[in-house]
Amino acid sequence: MRNYIIIGGSSGIGKEIVNLLEAPEISVVATYNNSEISNKQNVNYIKYDALNDNLNLDDLPEEIHGVAYCPGSINLKPFHRFKEEDFLNDFKLQVLGATKVIQQLLPKLKKSKAGSIVLFSTVAVQSGFSYHSQVAMSKGAIEGLTRSLASEFAPSIRVNAIAPSLTKTGLASKFLNTEEKINLQSDKNPLKRVGEAIDVAQAATFLLSEKSSWITGQIIHVDGGFSSIKML
Repeated sequence: MRNYIIIGGSSGIGKEIVNLLEAPEISVVATYNNSEISNKQNVNYIKYDALNDNLNLDDLPEEIHGVAYCPGSINLKPFHRFKEEDFLNDFKLQVLGATKVIQQLLPKLKKSKAGSIVLFSTVAVQSGFSYHSQVAMSKGAIEGLTRSLASEFAPSIRVNAIAPSLTKTGLASKFLNTEEKINLQSDKNPLKRVGEAIDVAQAATFLLSEKSSWITGQIIHVDGGFSSIKML
């Protein structure tokens, strides 16, 4: 039996990861906060607020093979309207939240002797976009954390991050809530569509699995080629 912990596993990309992991030989603990949940075989849901709570380790298996930390935010605004409180809230959720979870689960990951941690960045870290300073700062910290922990935890625990472009999730709904907005984003993408949560979840599930056993310290761009291909 392989045991996985999906933080933020009740909506968006996290929910799709849970769906993909649902199998008889896999046990999943998924956290939720405000989203509704539905019972699934081999999935145990626990309530968890990434900003305020500590994980109850008694609810978790003694040995953990993989952890995905999915909570995030997309707050876009001009730099001159940037407030310290805004940045700190994003940083607490996306960076300190992930750090706290990893620190708590590290002994259980070490017991597996082949653990995997998956974090989430954004295409905006490597590509400069207007109004993205707030999200790019905290996600840039995630990329640094990914590489540093990959070095520190090798060879027993792999650490990777996924950097998507704009993806159809509840978090991004305000940017994709009309056909016009969807078509605009699709036209900008080399593959001429907006990513779905399942596109990112499939990459995350691969990184959690033994199939990616020789991959660590990487930032995987799941973005339809948006970060590396310029269409003429």
